[in-house]
Amino acid sequence: MKLKTLAIVCAGYATGSLTLAGSAMAQTEVNFWYSGGTKPQQMMAKLIDEFNNSQDEYVIKGALQGNYKETYQKLQAGMASKTAPEFVLLNSVQAESMAGRELVRDLRPYMNASFNFEDFIPAFRQQVTYPDGTVYGLPAYGTTQVFYYNKAKLAEHGFTEADLSTWQGVAKVAAKVAEKDGKGKTSYYGWEPMWGKDNLMDAAFSNGAKVISDDGKTVLIDSPEWIEVWESFRKWIHEDKTMRIHHGGQGWEYWYKTIDDVMKGRALGYTGSSGDQGDLDFTQLAATTQPGWGAHPAAPQAGAQIFVMPTGTDEKAAKGAFEFMNFYTNALNTARWSMFTGYIPVRESVKNVDEYQTYTKKNPQALIPLKQAATASMDFLDPTNGKIMDALAIAADQVQIENIPAEKALKQAAKRAQRALDRANRS
Repeated sequence: MKLKTLAIVCAGYATGSLTLAGSAMAQTEVNFWYSGGTKPQQMMAKLIDEFNNSQDEYVIKGALQGNYKETYQKLQAGMASKTAPEFVLLNSVQAESMAGRELVRDLRPYMNASFNFEDFIPAFRQQVTYPDGTVYGLPAYGTTQVFYYNKAKLAEHGFTEADLSTWQGVAKVAAKVAEKDGKGKTSYYGWEPMWGKDNLMDAAFSNGAKVISDDGKTVLIDSPEWIEVWESFRKWIHEDKTMRIHHGGQGWEYWYKTIDDVMKGRALGYTGSSGDQGDLDFTQLAATTQPGWGAHPAAPQAGAQIFVMPTGTDEKAAKGAFEFMNFYTNALNTARWSMFTGYIPVRESVKNVDEYQTYTKKNPQALIPLKQAATASMDFLDPTNGKIMDALAIAADQVQIENIPAEKALKQAAKRAQRALDRANRS
């Protein structure tokens, strides 16, 4: 690929601003589907423009989707109708599901001698590499869910960050901090977990829980480790009313409602993405890692959002897709992405970017996701092409929204998941 001269203006570097000389005269269009919050949308659009202006062989046509679920659903339809894009940004579970059905390209043929795959952070590199060496995707950025809380409010009630180191401690803090109006309705919440299965799974893993047995034959999501955790959340949300979740709405609406509660003084804190940092005010808030459960150490999930290249697309356009993926993940751009959005950089060589090191010294909250990722559980890769995860999602809604006892919800989920696992193991 013939690169044009890049004129980098260092002023404004922390916000990722670059000025490039030249204009794109692309010959091959490369379609790309992605989703994300406000900050990721802004940076993705910037990087697409920069790439398009940096060379004259390809033009990336980015198409923003509502969220990862919508992206994945649309991709399934696109694969069936042979209208899939050359590459797409998926979460780790979705990407592995596509790879397991052999619907994505092996990226090794696109890696030339100058491409250093070994530079990717080991946990993320291993996530996209099969035992036979197949590389089914390229890590775009790392993500994990961490704690954000109001520093002054926590201190006002005589607590410190150490009191948030276990979920039992969080529950104690939440009970003390929560406020109710004259009619007994909660007006200020002690904590707001994020809607869906992920936060509940993180807490279960921090209680020593497993999804399936080590031999891959038995679903374990109705074990005491799971039930104890999920039932505790049900009580905190529906009986104690010291915690709550926002759910439903369009796209990321529920997510931003949760953030607003903390930013506008309606809740002490919430469990949210490392990528939320670009939207938060750290003069008011602080960040810390997720807690353990009792005597068990914290073990929440961490993984990468992944670029994958569907099979059946134009080969020349596919080469352009990989060129952009390489551009996007280089040390400079993974540093810029992390500084602007809060997500975890994917390259080891980010440590050689001086501006990134300066930034993290001034913004220590940016290192919390990296700290958590070092000891976190890997994202669970569902051997049933999503059936186990679907069962957990249904159970999470039953517990979080419908106030159904965790034991009942999880036992029903386990039956569905076990049938799916048995089918997968027979195939």
